[in-house]
Amino acid sequence: MAQATVIRAPSELTFRQELEALQAQDERYKPTNWKLSPAAVVTFLMGGELEDGTAITPKYYGKRRLIEVAVATLATDRALLLTGIPGTAKTWVAEHLAAAISGNSKLLVQGTAGMAEESLRYGWNYARLLAEGPTEGALVPSPVMVAMQQGSIARVEELTRIPSDVQDALITILSEKALPVPELNTEVRANRGFNLIATANDRDKGINELSSALRRRFNTVSMPLPATLEEEVEIVRQRVAQIGEGLELPPQAAPVEEIRRLVTIFRELRSGKTADGQRKLKSPSSTLSTAEAISVVNNGQALAVHFGSGAIEPADIASGLQGAIVKDPTHDRTVWEEYLETVMREREGWKDLYEASRSLL
Repeated sequence: MAQATVIRAPSELTFRQELEALQAQDERYKPTNWKLSPAAVVTFLMGGELEDGTAITPKYYGKRRLIEVAVATLATDRALLLTGIPGTAKTWVAEHLAAAISGNSKLLVQGTAGMAEESLRYGWNYARLLAEGPTEGALVPSPVMVAMQQGSIARVEELTRIPSDVQDALITILSEKALPVPELNTEVRANRGFNLIATANDRDKGINELSSALRRRFNTVSMPLPATLEEEVEIVRQRVAQIGEGLELPPQAAPVEEIRRLVTIFRELRSGKTADGQRKLKSPSSTLSTAEAISVVNNGQALAVHFGSGAIEPADIASGLQGAIVKDPTHDRTVWEEYLETVMREREGWKDLYEASRSLL
């Protein structure tokens, strides 16, 4: 498939020119099998300008030290665990770290409640297994095994969704840097450069706690929500533009003013108080993360382009806003109505958004 028709290419392709520029000018020490030095990896995530004037776009907005700790962890023998509520850029950061370090972010295992141990270790081509018996040719390596063989970064999404007994298949891999294959009376030893990035939500229902033995193999980095309104607005603006480009939506369809109002609503309902701290608010059951704000703006953008004037209007934002906030029809509806009447209705310049939101109740 042609690159131009792909909705979203992996990070190593999307930012190939930036990665090549960083690699060409990177004179610092690189651990074995790393494409970039740890300092250059941080620059790729946080953004900056290189000596030749090449601009590196920020991929993560937040504390630089947090990313430095994550990168330093991957340069040691400990794996990295990114935790936080849904929508705090755990997957986004993990993908870009893998792309910058290994040049390949696709060695991915998606954790699920019904996942089998083979997804983390290896499986078998059963046609060849029946014909040949257990042989190297019949073995199907997992992304983790491939990463061990290549000396690359493997990713495990939603680690705490995986059943506890399956999680523990990682203990030997992370502690001994080896993956036994008893059927072949052999084992796969990890090459230098191998490490693992796992992500885990700490708010969702149905999570499986990590055993103490497995948790000790990880260095845990907690991913916070954006610290300031402007920081969150910029994250939403940038991601909406990137996603909109893949969906062929014009960037002018999402004005910053509407994004700022949406993010203000989310931040106030999340914190349980208005921005000026003068009024306490009830919080809805939903997390109202930055990722949800991006989704609301993208939905409004599509409505505006395909059914409206081409630029987002209050009615376009209101449609997605109510869906994002009112997850529980009883509790959340009451919270939203109270916010509309006590905050939005009284806020200067917000009458249009108030009326559009109120009309949907």
